Amino acid sequence: VQLQAYGGGLVQAGGSLRLSCAASGRTSGRYVMGWFRQAPGKEREFVAAVRWSGGSTYYADSVSGRFTISRDNAKNTVYLQMNKLKPEDTAVYFCAAGDVFITTRVTEYDYWGQGTQVTVSS
Repeated sequence: VQLQAYGGGLVQAGGSLRLSCAASGRTSGRYVMGWFRQAPGKEREFVAAVRWSGGSTYYADSVSGRFTISRDNAKNTVYLQMNKLKPEDTAVYFCAAGDVFITTRVTEYDYWGQGTQVTVSS
């Protein structure tokens, strides 16, 4: 499975961005797709996840109500709509795929995209 994340950029606080993650290769309906982020000097942290099959979603408390994860099965693409962005959302965002039901754990994701930078100015 190959993943390519894009859509990052520079935005002012309160603004919005939409990230996309295009999946190719041997994708599977049993996979969970996740978004993670990593700020300088910090560990990679879970942001949101969605299952290819059924569309169940899960969010980190820090983004719940502001971010929405969705998927387009026909396009093999997962999206992360980010609204009401805050400076603390600044990080490199990664998409990942894992052969599990749904999980927030970095170690349970098998495939990773290259990351896309999101910078939120105050």
